Amino acid sequence: MRLPVTLLCSAQFIVVLDATIVAVALPDIRQTLGMSPESLQWVVTAYTLTFGGLLIAAGRLGDLIGRRRLFRAGLVTFGAASLGCALAPSAPALVAARALQGVGAALEMPAALALITATAPDRDRAVALWTAAAAAGGASGWVLGGVLVETLGWPAIFAVNVPLCALGALLVPHVLPESRGAPRGLDVAGSAAITAGLALLVLGLTQWPAALPLAAAAFAAFALIERRAADPILPASALRRPAFMHANGVALALTATTTPAMFLAILYQQEELGRSALAAGLWCVPFNLAVIAGSALRPPGGLFAIAAGAAALATFSPVALPVAFVVMGLGLGSASVAATAAGTRALPDDEQGIAAGVLNAAAQIGTVVGVAALVPLGYTEGFLAAAVAALAAATGSRRTSRRRPTMRRR
Repeated sequence: MRLPVTLLCSAQFIVVLDATIVAVALPDIRQTLGMSPESLQWVVTAYTLTFGGLLIAAGRLGDLIGRRRLFRAGLVTFGAASLGCALAPSAPALVAARALQGVGAALEMPAALALITATAPDRDRAVALWTAAAAAGGASGWVLGGVLVETLGWPAIFAVNVPLCALGALLVPHVLPESRGAPRGLDVAGSAAITAGLALLVLGLTQWPAALPLAAAAFAAFALIERRAADPILPASALRRPAFMHANGVALALTATTTPAMFLAILYQQEELGRSALAAGLWCVPFNLAVIAGSALRPPGGLFAIAAGAAALATFSPVALPVAFVVMGLGLGSASVAATAAGTRALPDDEQGIAAGVLNAAAQIGTVVGVAALVPLGYTEGFLAAAVAALAAATGSRRTSRRRPTMRRR
């Protein structure tokens, strides 16, 4: 299973990388395509909207029609959309291609994680590698984005995905076994409602606050639909499992604190210290390495470490900066592995797709909520707010773990 796991983790690295690598290239994209600040935000939002909105529905779809099939479709879609981004002649073309990229990522990511958890002989080790790939991908975007933008220009951050996705799509039928859950019907109405709710939530938090009541209405409709559905997209039994809900809460807290802290750190270096995109990215290398080390070593106290690191960033000390990155990276890597392993272990094998979809959706929502809430606060307040949020999540997680009885997976 070495090659299959490597392929799945590589795809995960690429998808998560794309979520952060674009942030570094935004100034160059704006200048080249003549975009206003308002329209520039859609380069990020279009991807987040389709990606976050479709994750849960895609996870269930993989359980039903085959996770390998859906993973390959996601690779092809993501690669084609990346090519469209690299060749985009205008702002509308780039935004449309970014939306398609989000669709490909949503098809690919939960299917890949479900394949790992359902087929890998050494499940815990495979989940650790998967989580390390995800965390390292998100962290490496700050570095690789700076390198590519400075040397080859912003289209390169998208073009690099094309050959990698093509190679992966060619390898999939030869190295990955097919995997699916028990035969069930497709909950079309529930899928549409949860997708609309998640997409409207992202839209409301990033661009259009008036969408938030619509998101609440879509979630309410979803709850009513699920009560009557013969084969609900999100089984009520999953929501009644404390281990599953706790893992998703941790996944949300991790991205809600680390993503805005890193975004502010990159922005501070470029806008206040006058560093180039490449220089700012290279300063994040300790964070990248620490994330990988944390995923492998899994030291305790992940969220507490993130809180300490974010608080250290608020000192703006040249010495504290790399130390804060290391501490935060160790915490992110460790806690990500623990949350992913616990969340997937909490559900049976035939529901691994939905487990993966919900976990990834929680992380995506955390990113959107964190950036929307903390980045506008500014540097000092944003770093301190991230520290307080991580500390609160760590305290709550520890209390929940103490109260929760040990659950055995059937």
